[in-house]
Amino acid sequence: MPAVPSPSSTQPDAGTPSTRRTSWAEAAAAADAEKPAARIPAATRPPESARPSLGDSSSPVSGNAAAVSAWASDASAETPEFRRSRPAMADTIADKPMPDFISSPGLFVKEQKPRPVGGFRGAIYKMSGGAWNLGPGPKQRQEDELARRISRQLQGSYNTAILSLKGGIGKTSTTVGVGLTLAEYRGDAPCAIDANPDSGDLVERALGEGIYQQASPRTITDLLKNIDSVDSLTALARYMHHAGRLHLIAGEQDPEVSDSLTAGEYLRIRKLISSYYSVVLTDCGTGVTHNAMSGILQSADNLVIAAGYAVSGAKRARSTLHWLASHGYEELARDAIVVITDKDEVSSRVDKDAIEEHLSGICRELIAVPHDRGVADGDLVTLDVLKPETRRAYKEIAAAIVDGYR
Repeated sequence: MPAVPSPSSTQPDAGTPSTRRTSWAEAAAAADAEKPAARIPAATRPPESARPSLGDSSSPVSGNAAAVSAWASDASAETPEFRRSRPAMADTIADKPMPDFISSPGLFVKEQKPRPVGGFRGAIYKMSGGAWNLGPGPKQRQEDELARRISRQLQGSYNTAILSLKGGIGKTSTTVGVGLTLAEYRGDAPCAIDANPDSGDLVERALGEGIYQQASPRTITDLLKNIDSVDSLTALARYMHHAGRLHLIAGEQDPEVSDSLTAGEYLRIRKLISSYYSVVLTDCGTGVTHNAMSGILQSADNLVIAAGYAVSGAKRARSTLHWLASHGYEELARDAIVVITDKDEVSSRVDKDAIEEHLSGICRELIAVPHDRGVADGDLVTLDVLKPETRRAYKEIAAAIVDGYR
């Protein structure tokens, strides 16, 4: 039988390193020959001398692979021109500034003209069904500006004292008329305090005598007796009266105790009220020397001085401002608002212009309230029955008061 050759005599030894490198090199060369030449551009292909030789037995295969990988990464580092000319969407959005929708809310919305009310402009708007909007006229723009000033948002609580040296010249009616106007235009309800030592009638002028008599007689004295137990607006409301959105604290009606309110007691009430109301009006009564007056003045942010169209009324208003300036309240006197109310139709002998000129130079603002039976009767004061000129005067006073809150 012919002899069968031994496997070791015809096949290379698997354990010989040189034989193992040769067969891997041949396989790598065959695979490289099968790759399409267009895959790597000729311009970026390294020179023949720099290309590693896979058949070099002195270099390990891993070194050849690393060299090929480095060569390929260098070739891909050059981005084609057509790709660099197209910026990414994220870069485009990042380079474009974001519009400020808070400071410019109308950036994408057309501004709408305010609707005209009344007059020729209002008639045109109504007849055209809103298609023709000429906007508000000068008078309506003035009214809108007054409303904007009155409704200005406030940070904190402010107090305005209404006082005079003479009774019966419109101090309480001004407090009620201005208080109701503030309640109409402001988002927060105002509060009015009757600090008149002579049995003040602030609540009666705001509610009417009949309604006040039917209500429980809660007064400033009752609030002082229980002030330590008042820890919420609900608890405070038990001692208040309400004329619509105007909240009121009634003055003491008993003559034996009506003049007993001290400066310290008023300050305790003012501190309590400041926790719940941003606008407070204090009806001070006649005079500036009664017990509570020092507490009222030191907590006041501005003053309204009531006067009338008479020589005595003008002199007393001037005397009030002079007294304030000489007793440590110069700033309050300088920023005071003088309100002249035509309570009675004065005779033609009175020079109204001369009286206004006499007072206008010693105060921040002077406002005249025309004669109106809804104010002059000394009874209930409601805005609905007042003349348009009277209502406008109260709006001007309210706006001037809020302007003084800084």
